[in-house]
Amino acid sequence: MTLLRAPILELAADTPLPQGGHGPTLDAASVLALSDRFNLPGWEIEAHALELGVSPLRYLRNASALSPGDHVRLLRSRVALVGLGGLGGSLLEQCLRLGIGRIRAADGDIFEESNLNRQALASMASRGLPKAAAALDRAENVNPSVQFEPWDEYLTAKTLPGFLLGCDLVMDALGGLGFRPHLQAAAARAGIPLVTGALAGWTGYVGVVLPGQPGPADSMGADDSVERQLGCPMPTVALLASLMAAEAVRILCGTPSPLSGKILIADLRSLDFEIVAL
Repeated sequence: MTLLRAPILELAADTPLPQGGHGPTLDAASVLALSDRFNLPGWEIEAHALELGVSPLRYLRNASALSPGDHVRLLRSRVALVGLGGLGGSLLEQCLRLGIGRIRAADGDIFEESNLNRQALASMASRGLPKAAAALDRAENVNPSVQFEPWDEYLTAKTLPGFLLGCDLVMDALGGLGFRPHLQAAAARAGIPLVTGALAGWTGYVGVVLPGQPGPADSMGADDSVERQLGCPMPTVALLASLMAAEAVRILCGTPSPLSGKILIADLRSLDFEIVAL
């Protein structure tokens, strides 16, 4: 995009960097102005800026943990997120702030007061509202550079292929276990990695399933009674969502996951963490 080079460099400001020194950065207002001027999504403007050595100001505090090349890969990725409840709401927040450029998310549920203990998108104002609508509002407020595509529906085995079409990775943030085998199988048919997680009380797991590998859905069954009995406290939700987001970043940036074909089991009561092969 040679047309973007001069405008980006003209708008870039000399900004103090977290690791010391100065460097060119592009603030959110400038990204929005260029997006409107060239009719391009913000993530594309930010990716071109990074390739020119200009850091989007919103990601400056990620710069020591992610290289410019990593940021570009994230911005040019498209992920599918299934579920916008506990795990899904926290995952969406992290994906927006990491700068994953395109996010397609599905959930046909509405918020209830019992969601307030753990669901990042739940609030007193959102009670009775669709989770997909709340997610869209959050995405537009946190990071308008991200193209967010909400599906206000419960996915089925028939709609899954279309939902996953064109995605680089899918994140399983489903409540319960019953639909997980369908999602795992659909991800395998689509040829994309699946990052999955589930919890009950203070214990949960995170796994990565590459196409053709066995996954947790092969052995966990469909009995959701343990989750209902033990509940879903926010600390467990937040921890597992963070682990899932970290694995998604690793995969999208081209780094092999140590959880490929395995699950990490975490117990916050005992602080035991164990990796188990499937």
